Amino acid sequence: MTTKRLIILAHCSLFLRQVLRLTPQDLLPTVQLMINKLAADYAGIELGIGESFIMKAIGESTGRSLAVIKADQHEIGDLGLVAAKSRSNQPTMFKPKPLTVRGVHEGLIAIAKIQGQGSQDKKISAIKKLLSAADAATAGKGGKGVDITKDKGGPSEAKFIVRFLEGKLRLGLAEKTVLVALAQAVVAHEAAVRGEKAPSPEKMAQGEAVLKTVYSELPAYEVIIPAMLEHGLFNLPKVCKLQPGIPIKPMLAKPTKSITEVLNRFEGKDFTCEYKYDGERAQIHYVAPDVIQNYPGATATLQKDSKGLSAIFSRNSEDLSKKYPDVLAKLETWVKDGVKSFVLDCETVAWDTVNKKVLPFQQLMTRKRKDVKAEDVKVKVCIFAFDLLFLNGEATVKKTLRERRELLHKSFEVAEGEFQFAQHGDTNDLEEIQNLLDESVKASCEGLMVKMLDTEESGYEPSKRSRNWLKVKKDYLAGVGDSLDLVVLGAYYGRGKRTSVYGAFLLAAYNTSTQTYETICNIGTGFSEALLEELHKELSPFTIDRPKPFYSHSTVPKDQPDVWFEPRLVWEVKTADLTLSPRYKAAANEFVGTTGGGKGVSLRFPRFIKSRDDKKPEQATTTRAVAEMYRKQEAVLKENAGKGGVDDDFEY
Repeated sequence: MTTKRLIILAHCSLFLRQVLRLTPQDLLPTVQLMINKLAADYAGIELGIGESFIMKAIGESTGRSLAVIKADQHEIGDLGLVAAKSRSNQPTMFKPKPLTVRGVHEGLIAIAKIQGQGSQDKKISAIKKLLSAADAATAGKGGKGVDITKDKGGPSEAKFIVRFLEGKLRLGLAEKTVLVALAQAVVAHEAAVRGEKAPSPEKMAQGEAVLKTVYSELPAYEVIIPAMLEHGLFNLPKVCKLQPGIPIKPMLAKPTKSITEVLNRFEGKDFTCEYKYDGERAQIHYVAPDVIQNYPGATATLQKDSKGLSAIFSRNSEDLSKKYPDVLAKLETWVKDGVKSFVLDCETVAWDTVNKKVLPFQQLMTRKRKDVKAEDVKVKVCIFAFDLLFLNGEATVKKTLRERRELLHKSFEVAEGEFQFAQHGDTNDLEEIQNLLDESVKASCEGLMVKMLDTEESGYEPSKRSRNWLKVKKDYLAGVGDSLDLVVLGAYYGRGKRTSVYGAFLLAAYNTSTQTYETICNIGTGFSEALLEELHKELSPFTIDRPKPFYSHSTVPKDQPDVWFEPRLVWEVKTADLTLSPRYKAAANEFVGTTGGGKGVSLRFPRFIKSRDDKKPEQATTTRAVAEMYRKQEAVLKENAGKGGVDDDFEY
């Protein structure tokens, strides 16, 4: 009922303290339900249930026809509220057995694991079972005079079960907030158990820092929460460490728009310039056969064979092992003697075996994602390794980049076209950096990654977009300073040659605070006719009758797209510059009370670059990042106006 983060945090923390006090064994499923995840990303447990199945389950469990459910959905626009309304109007002869957190969590996992023949009917049956047991006693218009169809309150288990199935709880509760609330709750609970007074703000901050650090290296509540309950929060770093089998969230780079910006940032510091390869970020995990007993948890997530345990994970922790069996088959030939376990950060790039060069990212994306046989692989790949996060039982993330690079080169053997180290040059000379950038472009790379080498700041920072890694792309130098990864929300029918396909698309950025998609532009440039036909086929299954409640968009009739979609596809887009517009909503709240006047940020001359199949919609460019780009652009323009000229590095 509030949008204020600190109030949300306080409610969340107090609630988790009650769980710790009353039913600590339910803490893990409680946290997982709050963040709308059944398990860690690498476990690959997803519900994958469409709107039509949920509507069928709501109808069958409440005795209402599918036509009535569809009519309600068209009117209300939120299946969770449709379920709550359906449940509130349903008379019950017998009071159902109350649902529990543990019971709902186990029920949802069971639904996610249903496979094979007749799986759809079994899933609907399982959903009906949960909805039939959902307590409707306090829901509906009778509950404190609340109109449930307007989502202004009124507790309803059915509403949140359905929203969980859809993948959007819409609590305004980001995972980072839950993590902080969990830390605060545990610190306060542990103090109360010891009979101490309420912990100080400093103690709370210390607990938050410990949990954030542990989670960044070991992003698995399934491991962390039981360990925390057994050993205590402040002992977590001793018992929960980075290990093979649990992928960590990768460190990311800040975009820059000029080499001089890099030199200003790293002035007086040693840094290195690595080629930025145009491929798929990958994390390779390995444990040798003779040390498997040291990693009992790894057997659940890594593939086992006579060569040991191994797996490849994507940037969002998805298991890619079935996509790259050819890589895992050759893995041991690249590892030097004495290397028993490692976690490697690298880029998987499509490779031209004839001309011995890198191929475009689109070529890599043509590989099948599952059930790939090594002998059937047509698109060969080369691994370009650039960082080592774990080696022989020890996490290396706290070491300097120079130290990690030395260990990397000592531990692996180069095999041309199969396994290579990222090309790099250690220099702070402007001309040499420009030459490196030119050479990287000639080698079919996107540009350079510039990284701090020797200071404490050069450690690996999981899940952080750090200023100690900067990226300079070849096409950044004459524009905004970064491409954007945007979510496709809608489409407009084409004209002329494009009458049978979509001719333009409505794109959005993601607001992590409100968990909404805010529109940012229409795009119709950068598409070939063949690609438009392909996109029409790909997007058609995601068509929906009306925009989702968590879409922030213009309501002016002429601005509406012809078709709305589920938020599934992410595209990389380049733009000439950014402008404020009353039509689009991206970052509008960032400019309230300023010259923006409530306008959102829009892209001028947006151009499609490529699909980002390796990114989920929630990993799209954030509205906060969009606002930051706009402010940077305005600062540069003001500076140039003061100089009486235009910076060559920033054309518009």
